[in-house]
Formats: sequence, C-alpha cells, structure tokens
Amino acid sequence: MSADELSTAVKDDIVRILAPTQSSRLAELASILRFAGSLARISGTIAVEVELDHLPTAKKIRKELLELLGFATDATVLQPSAQRSQPAYLVRVRKGGDILARQMGLLDQRLRPVRGLPNKLTTSAVDDVPAIWRGAFLAKGQLSEPGRSSAIELVAPSGEAAIAMVGLAQRMNVVAKAREVRMAQRVIVREPDSMSQLLREMGATDAMSLWEELRAKREVRANANRLVNFDDANLRRSAQAAVAACARVERALELLGDEVPDHLLYAGRLRLDHREASLDELGHFADPPLTKDAVAGRIRRLLAMADKRAEDLGVPDTMSNVPSDYVGY
Repeated sequence: MSADELSTAVKDDIVRILAPTQSSRLAELASILRFAGSLARISGTIAVEVELDHLPTAKKIRKELLELLGFATDATVLQPSAQRSQPAYLVRVRKGGDILARQMGLLDQRLRPVRGLPNKLTTSAVDDVPAIWRGAFLAKGQLSEPGRSSAIELVAPSGEAAIAMVGLAQRMNVVAKAREVRMAQRVIVREPDSMSQLLREMGATDAMSLWEELRAKREVRANANRLVNFDDANLRRSAQAAVAACARVERALELLGDEVPDHLLYAGRLRLDHREASLDELGHFADPPLTKDAVAGRIRRLLAMADKRAEDLGVPDTMSNVPSDYVGY
C-alpha cells in the first residue's frame, strides 16, 4: 500500500471527527489554515486561500468557517499540473479576509505575518492538542508504509511552526523531531510506538489498525527472509567445509599410503564417497552406523596423523591441498 493511500486513509478517518468543544473545532480549523493557508491581495484587499489535496477536508473547512465564524467561501478545483500529480482544492475567503487572518493567528494586530504557530494554539488546553495535530495532518500530513523509513510527516510553514508541533506532540507522549528535509521544514515521527500513539490520539483508529496489520505482515516476511538467509548461509558453510575436508583427506591418504589404520581409512573413504554429506549424514551411511562425533573424531585423527608424517618428511601437509577459497573451513 502506497504512502498516498495510507495518508488518504488517515485523512478519511479524522476528517469525520467533530471535536466535542468549540475550542477544539476552532483549534483544528486554525491549524489547517496555518499549515495549508496563504494570504493574497485581490483588488486591494486581503484574501485567505487554503490549498488542499483532500476533497472532504476542503468541504469541512468551508462548513466550519461558515458555522463557527460566519465567513462565506468560494472553492476552485485545481487540475493536475507539472507541480502536482493529483487535483487540488482551493478554498478562498475574499470578504473579511484580513479579519479572519487576525482571528486565526495568520496575522498579528499590526497585520504582520505570524511565523510560528498562533499563540492560542501553542498555549491551548491539553484537550485541544489532538485537534491541532488533526488539522495539521489534514493540511500537510503523510503516513508512509511500515519499514525502515516509515514515518508520520508534516510539511510545516516555518521552522518555528515545526518546533511548536514537536512540543505539542510531547504533550501527547509522542516523540517527534523538527528537521529541514529537501528544502522544507518538516515534523517527523518515526518511532513505531509513537506513530501508533499519534494515530490513536488523532482518532485515526481504522487507519491505525490497517497500518499495524501491514507492520505485522512485514515483520513476518522479514523474519521468514532472515530464517531463509540463515539456512542458506549454514548450508553454504557446510558445503564449503565438506570441500575443504575432502581435499585434506585426499592428501592424508596420499601421505600415509598403506599405513592408515583400517578404522581411519574407512572414515576417510566415507568422506570421499559422500562429498556433499554432513557429518551427521556420514554417520548414517556407515555400516554399522556411527555417531556424528565418532565420524568427526576419526577424520580428525586421520588428518593429525598425516600432518605429523608431512612434518617428519618435510613435505606439504594436508592443508596444502585445500583450494585458497576454502581455507578456514
């Protein structure tokens, strides 16, 4: 499932939530306007414009602006372009835009743009904090799929706003960080437990369940892959050890000739006759069957006897017969 699909699932969840108090409704609305809003001059007056990628959110803020504050809006659909791959929705307040901008904390009393979050949001009651994060996510939020780079991200309008959102996250016991990524100020929540906590606090219960399910499936696949890789590595090491052992046994039989004790000769021949078998399998091939330790002990004594003979004769020992790629096995 793509990040866009997961992000839309979260927005579909939280856009349906009607905050229980007017304070929380206003906090959510102010957050949306701060993260997705901008100011424009039209015919000499200030207008507030909000560009969103989620149609239900555009419909919601039009309704909230009218019901809570009495501001009428108009809306325009922005078609896909070189800057955007999907349609966007522009909600505009023309009449009284300067009043709305001051009420929502976009402008101060001297009509200067506010760089961070409005003071009423940073000092809001704890019950309003989830609403502020809901508004920010509806405006500029993204949830990526589970994995190493999984995160909840907000694109913030400024570094000051990003830092303020980190502080608000901490009030919900969520670990967040403010960073500049790809020339944009971002708020990033990366720890899986914090991500789940934030989704829960915002009210994205369905999306959280979906994300947790995808996370669990990914962990199962990762564990299965680790086991397969572990088994492959073990098989590879066993095969390489068998090649090295066969090379040493061949040299041992060559060095000892007819002086090899019968039981050691039998173990050596067993190794050479079943080159790809493990020590445990060699024991089953023996007649009568031998334990793994018995086979290993006999081959070890055979090699030690041969290496002693090589040392006495001043000739290369059994290791000299092992290909360089297999030395150490």
